[in-house]
Amino acid sequence: DEATASVDPENERELQAAIAELTKDKTIIMIAHRLSTVRNADQILVLDKGRIVQCGTHRELMEEQGLYRRFIQMRETAIGWNLGRKEKLQAND
Repeated sequence: DEATASVDPENERELQAAIAELTKDKTIIMIAHRLSTVRNADQILVLDKGRIVQCGTHRELMEEQGLYRRFIQMRETAIGWNLGRKEKLQAND
């Protein structure tokens, strides 16, 4: 994931596609902090303080009331807040 940390979204998609092709029919372990990196993984392991607290696909983890779902919800809220905050600032100009 760190290889894509400073890459724009378009190039990140191309890198992810290349990684997917190179790792087809292989087991890989990927450590990531970006949702886009893990969303399509066969299995996602969620760690908290060094312990595995959840395991499943994106869909399965979103159905649980756990850390993964809270992370996704907080991220979506933060994205919305940034946009709303910018619009409010522009409206006050």
